[in-house]
Amino acid sequence: MGIEIERKFLLKDERWRQEVTALPRRLTQGYFSKVPGGPTVRVRIADEKAFLTVKGRSRGESSLERSEFEYEIPVDDAHAMLQEFCGSRVVKKHRYILPAENGLYWEIDEYLDANLGLFTAEIELPDASASFVMPPWLGEDVSNDSRYSNGSLSTNPYCRWKEEL
Repeated sequence: MGIEIERKFLLKDERWRQEVTALPRRLTQGYFSKVPGGPTVRVRIADEKAFLTVKGRSRGESSLERSEFEYEIPVDDAHAMLQEFCGSRVVKKHRYILPAENGLYWEIDEYLDANLGLFTAEIELPDASASFVMPPWLGEDVSNDSRYSNGSLSTNPYCRWKEEL
């Protein structure tokens, strides 16, 4: 069983763009209907590959850990699943990968469509207590704010609530 431990942040500014060395990946993620308290099930198309992912609920003191199962699937199957199972519960974004210290990396997501204007940075950690260098372009830690989960953004997009911030 895979375990995912990650932190998510908003961005203060666009200084991160100076560190970009490659074109972003194009991601389309669709979310299956969710049972309250149940797992998150998504299908993702990332450029020319596709994946089916099941993520469990956050667990542990830090709320940063959760089980994760991810399987590569045929792209045609992913398109069919997006169409048949996800409806409007879709998030589109561009993902930039930036190196971090100690072999880690930042995933900067630039959201599109109904989530346009939202940028987040995630770092996946080897354990919940792992330390990492926070670049100057990082803003507020939103790791435990469910509004910023991609599953939530698929049903309650940023354009609906950004004015409240």
